[in-house]
Amino acid sequence: MRKTLRYGMVGGDLHAFIGGVHRTAISFDGRADLVAGCFNPDMTVNRECGEFYRLDEHRIYSSYMEMAEKESNREDGIDFVSIVTPNFLHYEVAKKFLMCGINVLCEKPLSFKVEEAQELKAIAEEHNLYFAVNYSYSGNNMVKEARELVRQGVIGEIINVNAEYLQEYLVDDVGKGDQKMLKLSSWRKDPKVAGISNCVGDIGSHIEHTVAYITGLKIKKVAAVLDYFGQPLDLNANVLVEFENGAHGVYASSQVCVGHMNGLVVRIFGTEGAIEWVQENPNILSVTLKGQPTQIYNRGMGYVSKRSADMNRLPSGHPEGLYEAFANIYKCYISAIIKKVNHAEPNEEELDFPTVEDGISGVKFIYACVKSSKENSAWVEL
Repeated sequence: MRKTLRYGMVGGDLHAFIGGVHRTAISFDGRADLVAGCFNPDMTVNRECGEFYRLDEHRIYSSYMEMAEKESNREDGIDFVSIVTPNFLHYEVAKKFLMCGINVLCEKPLSFKVEEAQELKAIAEEHNLYFAVNYSYSGNNMVKEARELVRQGVIGEIINVNAEYLQEYLVDDVGKGDQKMLKLSSWRKDPKVAGISNCVGDIGSHIEHTVAYITGLKIKKVAAVLDYFGQPLDLNANVLVEFENGAHGVYASSQVCVGHMNGLVVRIFGTEGAIEWVQENPNILSVTLKGQPTQIYNRGMGYVSKRSADMNRLPSGHPEGLYEAFANIYKCYISAIIKKVNHAEPNEEELDFPTVEDGISGVKFIYACVKSSKENSAWVEL
C-alpha cells in the first residue's frame, strides 16, 4: 500500500512566486515528492530549478510535451502534475497530461474558453483522473467553518451576498494609455497571455469561487461594468449577481484601489444572521445572529466544527495563512489520489478540493462579466 506520491511541476521556476508557494504547500504533509519538472522554457533557468531540488537530470525536461510522454511511460512516473504557468498555457498543458493518464492540479483560470474547460472535464472523466483547480482561498480553515455554519442553517436562508477583492498595485496604470507595461504585471495585461480579462480573471474569479464554496449557491446571471483606463484588459470591475435561488449579490474586484493590498472580503447575509470573513485576517470569522451581538470565531478553538478542526495545523493564536490554505487544497487532493492508487474510494472530506467543475464555473463567470460590460451592463446568463 502506497502512502506517498510522486509529482511534477510545469512552470514555477525559482524566480516565480507562485511555484514556490505550491512546492512549499505540498511539502507541509510530506506525502508527495517533487521528482520531475519543466519549470521554464529557458533551459538555464529550468536546470537551475531542477538542480536546486536535486532532481535527476533526465527528469528536468525541455518541454511539457516531453515530460508528459516520458513520465507516463515510467514505472516510477509522476502521479500528478502541478501546472503553475501563465494563463494561456493552462488548457494545452492540462490536456496533454490528461491524455497521458496523469492527474492534474492547475492554476486558475482553467482556460480561455468555456468549450476548452468542458473538454478538459470530459478527458479527465474518460481517463478516470482527478482534476483540481487552485482556487486557494477555499482551503482556508475559517472559510471551511463558514461553509459548515451555512450548511447547518445557522444564518438561515441566504438572501444577500456582498463581496470584494481590492488591490492597489496597478493604480499607476490608470489613464496612462500606451504606457510601457509594468514588469510585475505585464503578462496579466496581455490578452494573448492572460485571456479576455485581467481583474475579473485574476481576482474576481476568486470571489466567485469562494462565495460558491461557502454558500453552495450557483450564479444564474450577472450585470457588470468593467473599467479599462486605457489598458488592453480590465483593471476594475463591479458586478451585480443573481443566484439560482433568487438571492442577489454585489461583487467588486479592483487592482486600482489605493490603500488595499489583498483585500478579499466575503459577507453572507441570511434570514437569521450573517457571516463575514476577511482574507487579510484569515484566522477569525465574524458571526452575527439576529438580535444578538457579533461573535468572533477563532481558528483552532474547541467550539469550531469537526471539519474546521480536521484542517487545523497550528494551535489557536498562531496565525495560519496562504501557505496553509494551499496546503489544505493539496492535503485533500493528495489523499484522494492515494486512495485511488490503492484501489480505494475517497470519502467526502478527501474530495474537498476545487474541481474541474469549479474551473468551468470560473471561466463562465469571466466570460459573462466581459460580455455584460460590452453590452452596456445587460444581464447575461452563465
